[in-house]
Amino acid sequence: MTTLSEKGLQLSKNAFFNFMVSRASGIMKKPVKIGLLLTTAYERLTDANSNESGVNQIKDLMFRLIRLVKAYYSGAYRQVETKSLLLGVAVLLYLVTPLDLIPDFIPIIGFADDLSLMAWFITAFQDELQKFQLWEESSVAVGHS
Repeated sequence: MTTLSEKGLQLSKNAFFNFMVSRASGIMKKPVKIGLLLTTAYERLTDANSNESGVNQIKDLMFRLIRLVKAYYSGAYRQVETKSLLLGVAVLLYLVTPLDLIPDFIPIIGFADDLSLMAWFITAFQDELQKFQLWEESSVAVGHS
């Protein structure tokens, strides 16, 4: 049986996700569009109702990704590889795009492909997300000194 992350890896190799990567490349040059994407992704994640601990962990890490992208575009945080940022933006685009492999209006199953892609990203780019978390925590500590 494949894990959620392995399913996400398979999704990351399909043509639709590659299309999302090319869209992400264009959007990354437009801070206003990034802002809209982050707002939409945040709303989408907030609307994803689930009390499953694994889902909540994925959501928390995706919220961290949203904060990372926001910090990058505000200029506050730049210690992220361009490839990681590009793939993160592509995952967020996939999350908010109404057309994906399994429509989200199909309960549970419709959100499964989104979850698996998020799980893959989190697994593949865990170091980047952890570096950002440490930066966030030290920034808060410095800000409150």
